[in-house]
Amino acid sequence: MAGRIPSAWMDELYARTDIVSVVSAYLPLKKDGRRYWGLCPFHHEKTASFSVNPDLNLYYCFGCKAGGNVVQFVMEMERLSYMDAVKLLADRIHMTLPEVRDDPDYEKRRSQRERLLNANREAARFYHEMLWKPEGRRCLDYLHGRGLDDGIIRRFGLGASADQWDSLTKYLTEKGYTQEELHLAGLTVVKGESAYDMFRSRAMFPIIDQYGNVLGFGGRAMNDAKPKYLNTSDTPVFNKRKGVYAINLIRKQRDLKRILLVEGYMDVVAISQAGVVGAVATLGTALTNEQARLLKRFAPEVHLAYDGDEAGQHAIERGLEIFEAEDVPAKVLYFPDGLDPDEFIRQRGLDAFQALRPMTPTAFRMQRLRLRCDLETQEGRTEYAKGCAELLRKVRDPVDVENYLELLSVQTGFSRDVLVAQIGVSAPEASSQNNFTDKREKSEPKRGRVSEGFRTEQTLLGLLAAGAVPRDTVKETDFLHPALREAAKQLLSGRTPADIMGDENLSAEVLGAAGEAFSLLTNTDKDHAAQIASDCLRNLQIQRIQQEINQMTELMKTAETAEKQGEALKEVAALTKELARLRQQGR
Repeated sequence: MAGRIPSAWMDELYARTDIVSVVSAYLPLKKDGRRYWGLCPFHHEKTASFSVNPDLNLYYCFGCKAGGNVVQFVMEMERLSYMDAVKLLADRIHMTLPEVRDDPDYEKRRSQRERLLNANREAARFYHEMLWKPEGRRCLDYLHGRGLDDGIIRRFGLGASADQWDSLTKYLTEKGYTQEELHLAGLTVVKGESAYDMFRSRAMFPIIDQYGNVLGFGGRAMNDAKPKYLNTSDTPVFNKRKGVYAINLIRKQRDLKRILLVEGYMDVVAISQAGVVGAVATLGTALTNEQARLLKRFAPEVHLAYDGDEAGQHAIERGLEIFEAEDVPAKVLYFPDGLDPDEFIRQRGLDAFQALRPMTPTAFRMQRLRLRCDLETQEGRTEYAKGCAELLRKVRDPVDVENYLELLSVQTGFSRDVLVAQIGVSAPEASSQNNFTDKREKSEPKRGRVSEGFRTEQTLLGLLAAGAVPRDTVKETDFLHPALREAAKQLLSGRTPADIMGDENLSAEVLGAAGEAFSLLTNTDKDHAAQIASDCLRNLQIQRIQQEINQMTELMKTAETAEKQGEALKEVAALTKELARLRQQGR
């Protein structure tokens, strides 16, 4: 969508918009050097790690890694589409929106998307009205039987599909929608000359995005039809990997402390009626990375509240891995006796639900491991202790490690010293910092060890973005990491950092790496920056030569002939000489 607006117009918008003023309307900022700092609005924190760079028109949080340009900030805070955020900013500075580029293909896609979304909205109304008619009585009785009242049914827009072949298809056709459009929307099945409704005799759950668009449906069978739950297949407006159920209601809840991720639509509706806020569910699939990133926008952490059966607990293990990969803080709500959230709250009440203490990922994994080990035997206790030691190796907080060790010692009978020896490490140490990084980076939470080469390339990219080094002194090929190389390519082509961060066509990996790099070294003077850039380039060259030496050394060990060994030895000698020259140059 961004590509339809001339880049020159967007550059002017970025130049005329004061990002500090925009962000200050949402949170207090304090100037430090050439940047401004505040508490991040996208995750809970006590020490300011959210930075605003007025020179580059960018924001970046060193805690949760959220970053982007002024348009993206408004999109996140106001839950707006890209174009609506652009319009809002343009209105603030009285800029007239440009004539959009003549793009027939885009107009066709936009028209199709609007038609499909309208068809879905009409279908949702049709299903909801059907619920209150005699044809929907069975579905209404089912929803009432699950404890839902009419108020919550209306709030979630629940509905019913009749036990008829083509009632919705006929209704929407009479409204002017074509059979092809209904098929594209996933509302109608077309086979040869026949067309019939996708959903029949099912309680209907409309799937609505954060902007209020009806994207698709989930339907619960009222008979023996399989599958029990049927979901809209992927369409031009719906991708089940990218959305979550009830996100439209989450959007309206400010200052949400946590999101509660449950397994099913009915769980969301039922516990919401009971008074639980912030509940969502995946769309008939296992949790995806895209969904984790979406949830990250709306609350500082996620609590996984899946069913208490084995399948649900296994899904939690997988979900924790995904949240950790996306740097989303997550905990687990464990329901006893194999209950699901809906059953638990109906049997034991809201107070008991709210009294449940969320478990840390480590505590949950230790519990899962304990269920697999027989602690009544020495062999089982040994297996459990070794497995837990492996888990504790990854815990970064020494206090947490101590607490887990105390519990583990009681459970297994092994002394603390023995368990520490099994873990094999003392309290985790913070990784060393690059000499050239910004002082705020030093307070950045460590989420994994970063290679020296990556950090050096990132520093070089940050200097390039800040205009601290001439562009002709840096080449795209100086960057080995694919994401940083692509970001460098974009910069060297003449694009601004704000323009790059607003490019929807660049991957999340590129934007993430670029966003962090663009937020470094803004206080460095040009003379110092030139020296740093020179050091970075030399260090990268040293690392590459060292890699070549290592490879040639390994080759010498496996060389089949003395001649090949001699050739490899000459190459190592030449590389070693060049390596010594570069290191001497650095000194």
